[in-house]
Amino acid sequence: MPCQQWRCRWALPCALLLLFSGLQILVTHGWGPQGEGHGEDQTVLDLYFPATVEYALHVYNLKSQDSNAYKVVRVLRSWREQMEANGFVFSMELELSRTRCRKFDEDIDNCPFQASPNVNNTITCLFTVHTDPWRTKFQLLNNTCSESSIE
Repeated sequence: MPCQQWRCRWALPCALLLLFSGLQILVTHGWGPQGEGHGEDQTVLDLYFPATVEYALHVYNLKSQDSNAYKVVRVLRSWREQMEANGFVFSMELELSRTRCRKFDEDIDNCPFQASPNVNNTITCLFTVHTDPWRTKFQLLNNTCSESSIE
């Protein structure tokens, strides 16, 4: 049965929120954007920031020359740059660590981190991402990583 427009209009955003809600387990207390947001504005930010972090990680893994996937260890700092009529601009400093899984494996979220005593598998990246949550659109505006930056 084809999906009627009025019933399925919210299916993609709701599905993405469910998918990205798993990120909150990785990033505990202090993951949210820091700044002046209060009340309803803060609630909106709390809803869309995890998806923005997930997008930044996804782009990093796609562009990385490494064949292994990286996952977020923790959010070091985060803030909202500005609020626009068509979304938000977030900046975030993320600590990423290399996993044992290849970057195109299906279940990277459950993949263990790679433990190697002679190699530093952890990097720090600063991402700036424009998020238009109402249309589920993201755009990486800037990223800078320590040592193994994206080329």
